[in-house]
Amino acid sequence: MTVAAIDCGTNSVRLLVTDGEQQFDRTMRITRLGQGVDATGRLDPIAIDRTLDVLRDYRAVIDRHGATRIRMAATSASRDAANRDEFFAAVREVLGVEPELLSGIEEGRLSFRGATADLDRSRGPFLVCDIGGGSTEFVWGTDDAEHVVSIDVGCVRMTEAWLHHDPPTAEELSQALSVIDVHLDDVLRDIPFAAEATTFVGLAGTITNVAAVEIGLSEWSRDAIHHFVLTRAANEDVFRTLATESIEDRKHNPGLEPQRADVIVGGLCVLVSIMRRFGFAECLVSESDILDGLARSLLER
Repeated sequence: MTVAAIDCGTNSVRLLVTDGEQQFDRTMRITRLGQGVDATGRLDPIAIDRTLDVLRDYRAVIDRHGATRIRMAATSASRDAANRDEFFAAVREVLGVEPELLSGIEEGRLSFRGATADLDRSRGPFLVCDIGGGSTEFVWGTDDAEHVVSIDVGCVRMTEAWLHHDPPTAEELSQALSVIDVHLDDVLRDIPFAAEATTFVGLAGTITNVAAVEIGLSEWSRDAIHHFVLTRAANEDVFRTLATESIEDRKHNPGLEPQRADVIVGGLCVLVSIMRRFGFAECLVSESDILDGLARSLLER
């Protein structure tokens, strides 16, 4: 049986078509669905159109591979938008399935399921961290997701709220880091032992792009990224480099997706804050994430 999973986030829309043994297609397109949601409380019509265009392309890919089950999950931007129902109605017409609005807790559980599926349980307990465009999920557990916390910080949200200059000023970076640190207080209230995790696992575009920049990838390679160990020192080095470059200069860093150049520093503020606050010396980068969790849920039905 072939299934299709779609993750519709604040910054990107991703597709996985698989039968559980092999991946027929794994695609990511940046649509910035959550552009301006913090300021207006609504999804922008142009951002909706960009996203629907990508979903039409994905529907063609799904049909070509003959996937019989489809699951589309919408996350932070859709959670925060007053006109979410209008967007969902348009999605139903394009995909022929009902989009699912995931809570931050549900999002975290699916991310944990995907990220830890191929990890040796002796490396647990794990703290899985999924830095998205509008929210960041923290999931603690070994065999299962035992504790989940979602906070409203992400690469798009932090950029739009705090990083207004190109490149950001020292004051803007300091303010963003301070705001994130306050949110991390909430994580430690709910998971006071978070810093005691044996393995810190990082997911999603910010972390995989930082890893790619550190490696200096001339073209994307899942094998090079998946389970790469990103040290705190290397992460700080990439942060210093990208935060002091203009957006146009950032685009020339090997490994960085050009469309992510305007929000990568906002995402790095989140990752840097986490590793500093929790004292993690390294982050195990995972290319398996919520998409894999969604696909597994379809294959096990």
